[in-house]
Amino acid sequence: MDDGLIGIQEIAVRAICGRLTAVQLQEMQRSVEQACLIPKHVEWDRKATAHTELFTLLADSAGDPVLAQVFNLGAGIAHHLMVTAGPSAAGITASSCKRILACLSTGDSDGAAHEVEGYLRVLKNGRTTSEHKHYREGGFSPTIWVRP
Repeated sequence: MDDGLIGIQEIAVRAICGRLTAVQLQEMQRSVEQACLIPKHVEWDRKATAHTELFTLLADSAGDPVLAQVFNLGAGIAHHLMVTAGPSAAGITASSCKRILACLSTGDSDGAAHEVEGYLRVLKNGRTTSEHKHYREGGFSPTIWVRP
């Protein structure tokens, strides 16, 4: 996984933040809530697919073919990383999707971009267990994320 692919997601989120309508944000909220409600006993691939819908909805909402392609790529990247990480990524995925959406809803482009970047990097590095417990439990603040 090239770090540039993660960086491009960060740029795309900055570009779309503040351009989303209330209806689009509500649709994303419903999607994130539904993904979080999928029971633990359900196959992980299905749950990972549900969580990547946030990226797909961003693509649908982009209003720009290049941004749409970037977000569709992001859906594929996120899905691959989630499936690779396995069910241990469930908590961090749910928390991160909620924080991304919260930042998008308030027009916080820096927060949303940092959250996307941080989330994908944590998945990429396979740090979804106890060493990132603070991240999964919501202690991660996108405004103070320090890049490795």
